[in-house]
Amino acid sequence: MPALEIVRLMNREDRRVAAAVGRVLPAMARAVDAIVATMRAGGRLIYVGAGSSGRMAVLDAAECPPTFGISKKRMIALIAGGRRAVTGAVEGAEDSAANGARDLGRLKLGRRDVVVGIAASGTTPYVLGAMKFARGRGATTIALMANRDMPLARLAKIAIGVEVGPEVLTGSTRLKAGTSQKMVLNMLSTAVMVRLGHAYENLMIDAVMTNKKLQGRAVRILMEASGAGVSAAEDALRAAGHSMRVALVMLKLGVGAGEARRKLKAAGGNLRRSIGE
Repeated sequence: MPALEIVRLMNREDRRVAAAVGRVLPAMARAVDAIVATMRAGGRLIYVGAGSSGRMAVLDAAECPPTFGISKKRMIALIAGGRRAVTGAVEGAEDSAANGARDLGRLKLGRRDVVVGIAASGTTPYVLGAMKFARGRGATTIALMANRDMPLARLAKIAIGVEVGPEVLTGSTRLKAGTSQKMVLNMLSTAVMVRLGHAYENLMIDAVMTNKKLQGRAVRILMEASGAGVSAAEDALRAAGHSMRVALVMLKLGVGAGEARRKLKAAGGNLRRSIGE
């Protein structure tokens, strides 16, 4: 096949992914509610995967702390083979169910935690071992796979089976299956963080400002959220110790940083309640 024909074929197949994800939205919504409930109770969100699935898990877990300001200790990803497996194949790592249980056990898993097992095949021993361990500890279990009727689904309280169909390159689950996993994890984590209050309207109010680009974005977020000008937003952000949450309360209510912090504390950290919305 010429190059154009190959990419056209793949593009046609990729169009099936969003539709397949759309068919599991009710299960995803149940998963979001379950994760929110556990995290509100002080629990953690823990992803477990191997190979491409594990890398998708690591990516999502790595991006949420800077995007939503959540602690790295509360959103964790385990990948078969450990850190080496993120950038290269660790042969045989996914074949040990005992290692999955061992790695999860090191986190001192409890009933308030939620474990999301990710495996396109739904049969990966490492993930199955971790999920069995999680069930034994009373943690909430969620499964993400490309086939509903698989062993992984039977270990989960909530099963999300995104049936994308055969891959263009037979068995290469880094293609449609991997794309579907990325979409589902994006939706799960974003919906959870929004429900937990880590966004104001559609703005990343808790984003971590680690470079000049993000500092500029923080000022623009405050301007859009409050209607303030550049100087006022910059001054408030500086006075708030670079907390957009505190700065927004200052701008909305016309109060100083100390009063803004007191209002947030009185509202239990709920931004909307602190500003009377």
